Amino acid sequence: MKKYILVCAGLALAMAFTSCKSSESAYRKMYDAAKANEDVGVSAITNDNMGEETVVVAPVTERPITETTVTDNYDNVSVRQENVRVVNGNGLKNFSVVVGSFSVDANAYGLQDKLKNAGYNAQVAYSEARRMYRVVVATFDSKVDAVRSRNDFRAQYPDAWLLSPEIK
Repeated sequence: MKKYILVCAGLALAMAFTSCKSSESAYRKMYDAAKANEDVGVSAITNDNMGEETVVVAPVTERPITETTVTDNYDNVSVRQENVRVVNGNGLKNFSVVVGSFSVDANAYGLQDKLKNAGYNAQVAYSEARRMYRVVVATFDSKVDAVRSRNDFRAQYPDAWLLSPEIK
């Protein structure tokens, strides 16, 4: 009995696979028709099997781009606001570029010294709410200038971000 069921299941499976087989001749007809109309941009070909009309489109030729313009939307750049007080430096403006955050003040002063030796007017600000020392490499009145500066510093400091200080 089990052999009979197994043989029937095998025959049913074999019939299912062979009945769904696509005919190679249908593909060959469409391929030959497309090759014959290759020089024409767009042409209509009738499918003998279905009586439908199929549109064949010529391949798109890509042209190199000679000029691109990139416009940045600086309004969408995120700016973190924190209550900070300047502990070492001249003072912060409306937007500042932060390149380092440290919980230990000696680490912040070390980065500040490194930046000052590189010619930047680096400052250290302290956020009491977060208990972090922020190393500010540059400070600006306009957001656009701050974003551009941050983008430049991200080459060397990938985690650079913008701070809008609420100075105490």
